[in-house]
Amino acid sequence: MNYNVLVLGSGGREHALAWKISKSKKLEKLFCLPGNPGMEKLSELIPGSVEDFNLIKSTVLEHKIDLVVCGPENPLVNGIRDFFENDPSLKKVLFIGPAKTGAMLEGSKKFAKTFMQNHNIPTARYKTFTKGEEKEAADFLETLNPPYVLKADGLAAGKGVLILDDKQEAIDSINEMFSGKFSDAGKTVLIEEFLSGIEASVFVLTDGKDYMILPEAKDYKRISENDTGLNTGGMGAVSPVPFADKAFMQKVENRIIKPTIQGLQEDKIPYCGFIFIGLMKHDNEPYVIEYNVRMGDPETEAVMPRIESDFLSHLIAAAEFRLSEETIKISKKTALTVIAVSKGYPESYKKGYTITGLDNMETEDNVILFHSGTKSDDLVIKTAGGRVLAITALSNNIIGSRAKAYDNIKKIEFDGINYRRDIGFDLLK
Repeated sequence: MNYNVLVLGSGGREHALAWKISKSKKLEKLFCLPGNPGMEKLSELIPGSVEDFNLIKSTVLEHKIDLVVCGPENPLVNGIRDFFENDPSLKKVLFIGPAKTGAMLEGSKKFAKTFMQNHNIPTARYKTFTKGEEKEAADFLETLNPPYVLKADGLAAGKGVLILDDKQEAIDSINEMFSGKFSDAGKTVLIEEFLSGIEASVFVLTDGKDYMILPEAKDYKRISENDTGLNTGGMGAVSPVPFADKAFMQKVENRIIKPTIQGLQEDKIPYCGFIFIGLMKHDNEPYVIEYNVRMGDPETEAVMPRIESDFLSHLIAAAEFRLSEETIKISKKTALTVIAVSKGYPESYKKGYTITGLDNMETEDNVILFHSGTKSDDLVIKTAGGRVLAITALSNNIIGSRAKAYDNIKKIEFDGINYRRDIGFDLLK
């Protein structure tokens, strides 16, 4: 049987997922809602919003969709899987993404921390506070050494984490969060002990019982070189991660992945989809910084090109709760992704600038262009977001991948284009 597949989302992550799915022998036809101009070459685009569940329903029924892959977190936290399971006309459609209960791992930092604590999963010391507990929050800061980590409890588009060196600035920021800096997401604030070390992102596909470990990655959050400046949604990524060697990944599997899957079962939380585990390697030990209930962006743009087995086959098996039958094959090549962003990002920026040079990109499999925030205006590709394009290059090592990625990103132009020049450089030291 071949499958009609619908990918929900419009960013670089969804483009990378669609690109990988499009290569499968099991694919009949691919649809993306709403998709982006880059995804149009791979699929049929359906205009609309991923928050419009009724539109998604009519799309699934009209196009006889067999499998839905949900890219972003918001529809999952808002219960799109539950919507499918509770509708007689949709409940037999295969779905990648957890129900509302499982999505709380990302939807609430407090829920995730409590889950980790209950199942002995290593994480930093923390406490949560709400408006009216300003004094208690300040007192807890006194027990910590700087820098201070503040997290908005709810979804804040990857920007709800502040790391501050000054205690008074931390107190002021807590008050700002209580006053609506991150809207409802900041009504509860989590203060966390800072763990020094190096970060990695580990990705798991699970059917709630069995799991498959996908390629790991390291992403670069800060806007400027040497990890300086404001936090962003991600300026680049590298996979594999040299410091995540076999011994370290064995610790990750035994101490974090297995207890996470076991914990979901013990708590009677059904789970089918991705688990993104943000890790800190601290004193050579893995600690969980956060869970996400979908793939990361821009890590997906570096992870997908390294998967050599049939990814759609893996997704189908997970959705049919028979993931144990599948075996993943991963390339030994290094994938390196650089993100081109709009001037002013991650703060205010303008949209609608014409992008040129896309036709000058290498088209071989070793250089892949993913669209993140673009739109098509009378067949002219224009900027439509903060993160605009992702350029991924594969080579036998980081040096080769860096050279290819930067050679190609130089061919692209739009007014105010900005990107980091040091992606992967720290891993060469």
